[in-house]
Amino acid sequence: MKLRQIPVVLIALAFAGITVIYSAKLVTATEKKTDTPQTAKAEIGKISYPANAPQLASIKLATISEVSLPIADTMNGKLAYDENVTSRVSSPVAGRVIRSTVEIGDYVKKDTPLLILDSPDMATADADFVKAKADQQRKKLNLDRAQKLLEQEVIARKDVESAEADYLQAAAETKRAGLRMRNLNAQGSENGKFVLKAPISGLVTDKQINPGLEVRPDATAPLLTITDLNRLWVLVDVPERYIGNIKNGQKIQLEFDAYPDQIFDALVDRVGLALDPTTRRIQIRGILNNKDGKLRPEMFARVSFLADSDKKAFRIPNAALIVEGLYNYVFLEKREGEFQKQKVNIVRKDRDVSYADVASNAALNNKQRIVEEGALLLNAEVASHAQ
Repeated sequence: MKLRQIPVVLIALAFAGITVIYSAKLVTATEKKTDTPQTAKAEIGKISYPANAPQLASIKLATISEVSLPIADTMNGKLAYDENVTSRVSSPVAGRVIRSTVEIGDYVKKDTPLLILDSPDMATADADFVKAKADQQRKKLNLDRAQKLLEQEVIARKDVESAEADYLQAAAETKRAGLRMRNLNAQGSENGKFVLKAPISGLVTDKQINPGLEVRPDATAPLLTITDLNRLWVLVDVPERYIGNIKNGQKIQLEFDAYPDQIFDALVDRVGLALDPTTRRIQIRGILNNKDGKLRPEMFARVSFLADSDKKAFRIPNAALIVEGLYNYVFLEKREGEFQKQKVNIVRKDRDVSYADVASNAALNNKQRIVEEGALLLNAEVASHAQ
């Protein structure tokens, strides 16, 4: 009888020991969980961190800006000289460079000397002008003398007519030589020295001159380029499908890698008349005001053509968007360290930015700050607290 009761006692003791061990582990786990500091507090879609939370170091904020809604995807464009205020200067005569008086970056006024040439062509033009003036003067005296003799009936009228014809020919030759000198912007008596002068006012942006350089009027490359950099062209090759939405005077917005936080405005000036048969694109030319001198020709730009209507949109970086199924979300900064997950209605998405319609996104406002970097971190934290 006693032998049969021993196993029952042992089983009861073993069960009691297991219960004690499990209770101890449960208490320890509860204490550890209680002792863990709370670094973030979250409600539904909202999360906040204390001021010294390490997670804030991984969060970068961006400011929402209200802009006009583009009519097409962002395109690549290039800045170029405005040819209406640009002059590529070459020498009208052959010669050898003696001295250059300007450097790249210098501002010159019209008729400012640019370089001096030792030019046989200039010497020939100067000599022709002097000879023509002397011949005209001599034949003018012959004509005057013949007219006086005719009055006294000393010579025949045909002699006077011949003298008059000689004078008119000499006058025409003087005029030709004078026009040649004026074309060279010379006054005479230059002794074979030709001074090349600026045809317009502007900045010297290119110079291909060295002392002793032999220049010719038929050279393919200009010696200097002078332009007004306050005005620039932006050239954009636009796909065929967008041509119907673009017209002269339409607004353009430009972005440059050199100024990532700034938008520049321009206007459509000309729409091309023919498509490129290879690329099926047409070139659009815009006019850009560059009064502050920040921009340079040959810079690449991201170009957005804006709609004629006043339809506005919030410009949001794509890095700030969180896509869940068919919907897009961003995290708004409510106050320092506090963020709210907000659904947004995106109406156009480009490579780097997206546009949210103002009318259908009442929770957003201009100049509001959103999370650009670290949005996925916040979304994971919100999801973990929801579980």
